[in-house]
Amino acid sequence: MSGRSQRAPETAAELMKAMTRLRARLRAESAPSEMRWNWSQLTTLGRLAKEGPATTSDLAQAEHVRRQSMAETIAALRADGLVEAQPDPTDGRKTLIHATSRGRTLSATIPAAREAWLGSAVNELLDVAEQQTLRKAAAIMNRIADSDLRSPQRN
Repeated sequence: MSGRSQRAPETAAELMKAMTRLRARLRAESAPSEMRWNWSQLTTLGRLAKEGPATTSDLAQAEHVRRQSMAETIAALRADGLVEAQPDPTDGRKTLIHATSRGRTLSATIPAAREAWLGSAVNELLDVAEQQTLRKAAAIMNRIADSDLRSPQRN
């Protein structure tokens, strides 16, 4: 890619600040009873509810965290009855994590509340051109999240 910018570190810092603030606001838009789960737990539960059973290692890779961190996330979700572990029917050495009925229900309600607030904010605060810019930014952010680049500290 051409057009590299010396302002990339500033852009990255501003993006991190904006994402942190938006994430905090989205959490605040959930009902108080939902606040006991952290972002990692909710995104993992959402992935399981949407994509189906997965191993802890697969979840860790998909969420870009260490396997040990994912094991802690899964343990918290299991303690609340939101996920359960079952042997993999095709490979008895593996264990698959499944969202329970309660977990799927919770996973469906939290994003709905957050998306309703965010949709309303986008509709009320942004004009059509800004909304298009935001859609483009979302696509770019997803491309960055899906990249294979590693930070210098992680190589």
